[in-house]
Amino acid sequence: MNELKWLAFEITPKCNLNCIHCRTNASAQLNEVLTFEQITNTLKDINLRFKPVLVLTGGEPLLREDVFEIAQFAKQLNWRIGLATNGTLVDEKIALKIKQHFDIVSLSLDGSTSQTHDNFRGQKGAFEATISASQLLKAHNVPFIINSSFTKRNQHDIENTYKLAKSLGAKSWYMFIIVPTGRGEDLRTELISKTDYYKILKWHFKLELEEKDMFIRPTCAPEYYAIADIYSKTFSIDYKRRSLSFSTGGAKGCIAGQSIAFIGFDGSVKPCSYFLRTSGNITNQSFLDIWDNSDIFKNLRTFEHYSSQCAHCDYINICGGCRARADAYFGDYLEIDPYCLFWRENDCK
Repeated sequence: MNELKWLAFEITPKCNLNCIHCRTNASAQLNEVLTFEQITNTLKDINLRFKPVLVLTGGEPLLREDVFEIAQFAKQLNWRIGLATNGTLVDEKIALKIKQHFDIVSLSLDGSTSQTHDNFRGQKGAFEATISASQLLKAHNVPFIINSSFTKRNQHDIENTYKLAKSLGAKSWYMFIIVPTGRGEDLRTELISKTDYYKILKWHFKLELEEKDMFIRPTCAPEYYAIADIYSKTFSIDYKRRSLSFSTGGAKGCIAGQSIAFIGFDGSVKPCSYFLRTSGNITNQSFLDIWDNSDIFKNLRTFEHYSSQCAHCDYINICGGCRARADAYFGDYLEIDPYCLFWRENDCK
């Protein structure tokens, strides 16, 4: 049976920003659904078999009043705990509480300037607040990573965003290639082109070979692992995959439903945060039952069920294709990833 190594738990749909790509359509007007007891009972259920890295996310998780109590409960289970925040609510007092309850923090930074980041986040001042959060966390020796999401709107700023993340002292930098779900559905015309996608992945691979101080990795870009394999073999490059202790537990492409999972603010269980379909709900079914018996989870773990192009691909075990992106484009999570190196536009028609 597959081991759950990483779990994102969306504890609130509330958010103080209005990000253009938000998978949840989060806003300040939404109300929380799950109680403290429902959340902690689920953690106890999972703890019967697994001790995954737990990331409390949202929305903006710091808007939930009992966020630190939830973290403390998970700590008592001897889990490693991360906090995924936009950083805008982190002040001196909050930074000290974070240090007490969390092992690592992820901050969102979608550009190297306030103009780019604030436009992406829908709030003036968001950039300066996130920079301030990084400085406070660093001052209190709280390790943090930076997640950056990109479309055509800000892809020109990828390299400078990486440089900024490094200068701020981030332990790692994750470059997210947006999947069009939630609010991101409206960004289809802004999504990075396939041609540029591969240029960016090749740039990233060369950067990873040189970058020794900060862990870097593309996210929602499983083709990267195929690119790395092809380039390593073609040019006889000694490429060693590095792994952050708080990573998703797999140095390969898409691992949705294989070693990671996502629980939404309403209790819905999904293979990853961008996945459109729900595999079950913790309000009426145990997480472990869903993890073991959901047809969606089973299909994702059975590569023979994938489209013939993926199932017979030499890189099925290395790449796997983004299952959420396949579903968003073709209405079938077992179809080919439209960013696939070997796919052409008419193949699925």
